[in-house]
Amino acid sequence: MMFLRKTLPTKLVDDIPLSTPIEELTFTVFDTETTGFDIAKTDRLIEIGAVQVKGYTVHEQKTFQTYVNPSRQISREITQLTEITNEHVFDAPTAQQAIEQLMNMATAENSTCLVGHYVTFDLYAFKYELKRQKLNWKQPKALDTLNLIGYIAPSYDMRDLEKYAREFGTRIYRRHSALGDALTTAYLFTELLEMCRDRGKTTWGDLLQIGSVGADTMSR
Repeated sequence: MMFLRKTLPTKLVDDIPLSTPIEELTFTVFDTETTGFDIAKTDRLIEIGAVQVKGYTVHEQKTFQTYVNPSRQISREITQLTEITNEHVFDAPTAQQAIEQLMNMATAENSTCLVGHYVTFDLYAFKYELKRQKLNWKQPKALDTLNLIGYIAPSYDMRDLEKYAREFGTRIYRRHSALGDALTTAYLFTELLEMCRDRGKTTWGDLLQIGSVGADTMSR
């Protein structure tokens, strides 16, 4: 007998005309921290942070942060890197609850899409956390700042957020903190949007063309 998995709702604003100007769009810029990089097997989420961007402006008063209970020990190395301890996550929400909270915030703010730096990793983390709970992950629309950087400066080939932020003159918040990195990414994102505008890329359709992460990249 086949059991159909439930799908976690990830509804964001849909059916936006491709001609919609960027200044009329709202984005949820987010980041995650994990116990390591083997997210398909042993590693787990331990923090999610996010901030809202409207058009070309970061709204620091509209932020989201939660620790996540990974149901496993956090190594000393990860604690040294992130300053997240086992005590921080002991009473924290589960991964499913934390992801739902993030998506509820994005929906409440009428977000057009999610945005991240190397966002594929974060979306994979969500996918596998939900898979462990027998839930499907219907990927919402997402933009990757790496793709925008590839459009603006194709010779750049590193993924380090701080390096890019320094190169683009972006303010830098606390590293290896989900909220800190989300804020840094948000300001980098708005810098990139302005550079795209200078090159004539001013609409939702333009952003999808140069910055989107396709659902097919998440099918593995």
